[in-house]
Amino acid sequence: MNIKLFFPFSPSSPLWLKKIFFILIPLTIILTSCASAPVISERISPEIFAGIELQWQKYTDGIDYFHGRITSPKMEFHALRIDLTAPEIQVVVRGGGIGSTGSQTLSTKVSSFVRDNNLTVGINAVPFDVVSAKEGKVVNNIGIVISDSELISPVNPSFDALVFYRAGNSGQPGNSSRAAIVSQSQLSPESITDIQNAVGGFVQVLINGEPAQRTLTREVRHPRSAAGVSKNGDYLYLLVIDGRRRGSIGATELEIALLLRLLGSENGINLDGGGSSALGLRSPNGKVKIVNTPIHGGIPGRERAVAGCLGVK
Repeated sequence: MNIKLFFPFSPSSPLWLKKIFFILIPLTIILTSCASAPVISERISPEIFAGIELQWQKYTDGIDYFHGRITSPKMEFHALRIDLTAPEIQVVVRGGGIGSTGSQTLSTKVSSFVRDNNLTVGINAVPFDVVSAKEGKVVNNIGIVISDSELISPVNPSFDALVFYRAGNSGQPGNSSRAAIVSQSQLSPESITDIQNAVGGFVQVLINGEPAQRTLTREVRHPRSAAGVSKNGDYLYLLVIDGRRRGSIGATELEIALLLRLLGSENGINLDGGGSSALGLRSPNGKVKIVNTPIHGGIPGRERAVAGCLGVK
């Protein structure tokens, strides 16, 4: 191949012009090459969370709180550790807001859920079908909801669930766990008679202390709500990870699993997330506050009205 080079100067051009030309051309080639180079994925390695030093703060009897941040990738999260063996702890599940009856569920914000049910903490849980910031809309829970032994919403066999058994009865021979994560496809009418409360979510992301296989290939980031249980089922962990804002870009399913394991979970489930993710706490003076930054409709701090929620008092 014959290549002709064009030089924008003549043999009589000044030496300094020739030097500038031969410096600029290679530099231009380098910069152009870098601009078209593939972007390295922000996917993190499991070791990234090893630098987080857990310092649980007592929030109230039986409940500890932790607020964490990492810088690469930017992520902010809030977590609760709840001792299910503590006599003063009571798990509360509702299918929706005040006025929900039978199959008709009315949407509610997590802050209202905590306030109206006199709870200490509350988190969104079950996927649902109508997205709005307005409360009181008729919505359908897409997954099981059991509230104080009453079946509010039926199972969705495609998803998993967080279940709480009646005291002294795990529903599983040889297992005394107070809480567990199970496939909704395994919840038959006979088996749910042993369940006091249950909320459906999406899928289990942490299984026996290891990230589920599906988490290894899912790169998408979102704001997240999640729950985990300890190996013996005596501790419940609630987790909210902010996303869609400059200070926190959300998490992948793998990162949810790794964070839940760091907190102390043996098994963990990904709950409804995105603009629904909200964690509400009641302060000692009785005021209820959403501690994370929910983003509904692209507006930071705007809370979405959701359906089935999980709380503790």
